[in-house]
Amino acid sequence: MSVKIILSDIDGTFLTDDKKVTELTAQAARSVVRKGLHLVLVSARMPEAIYPITDELGLPRLPVISYSGGLVLTETEEVLHDKKMPFDDTKNILAEMNRRWQNISINYYSGRKWYVNSVDENIQHEMDITKATAEIANFDKLLDEKILPNKIMIICAPPTCEEMERELGKIFPRLNVVRSASYLLEIMDKTVSKAVGIEILLRHYNFSVDEAIAFGDNYNDLEMLKFIPRSVAMKNAPDKVKEIAKEITDSNQDSGIYTYLVKAGIIAGSL
Repeated sequence: MSVKIILSDIDGTFLTDDKKVTELTAQAARSVVRKGLHLVLVSARMPEAIYPITDELGLPRLPVISYSGGLVLTETEEVLHDKKMPFDDTKNILAEMNRRWQNISINYYSGRKWYVNSVDENIQHEMDITKATAEIANFDKLLDEKILPNKIMIICAPPTCEEMERELGKIFPRLNVVRSASYLLEIMDKTVSKAVGIEILLRHYNFSVDEAIAFGDNYNDLEMLKFIPRSVAMKNAPDKVKEIAKEITDSNQDSGIYTYLVKAGIIAGSL
């Protein structure tokens, strides 16, 4: 069956460690789009932290799977899926975090908006990396207005992050509380996954899983790599991720997406 859609994680897969796109990865992305294949970036990022990447490459607006499957948008920015956290759990977990931990930066993502109580050094750094802009807001007021989050992200010291993951995971079983880096804690509804977001997008385009290729590098890509039969792990992925994937390509630093797509005959190139 011919390939119709290429799905790629962003950080550690499509981007290098310093959040850049290599020239060969950029070439691969442009070649995929020119061939009329669907290129979809699948990430825990918000849409406004994904679009600057594709805009910089001169690509047309692409479909995105944001918040690790919590928000799915087509190339025309039509919303196919928008899963928010429950009201009570959101209110209670914010109260618990404020009560028990200091020196943490709380980020409240709802749809296309990113809210913070204030812009500290951590949040400014995140804005610099993602090129998205956070808005100052009162979280209690957002809840009063029924503006619920797709995701809450905490930036804090690694030991605090590890403690919060352990403790909050016990208290809030309806939420997925997991570290995406040593200093980042991401909180979403338990039903959210990259696989769910991909399934919704495939159904929209009437594609099967056999017409897709998925690239990933980390633990939050496991469900995606299990769901897509033609799954590819980056060389920089942990061993557990490599074991799940059907194939392994070069690292994100070495343009692994380009390497795989050329060797597979999906795009033209020279290796």
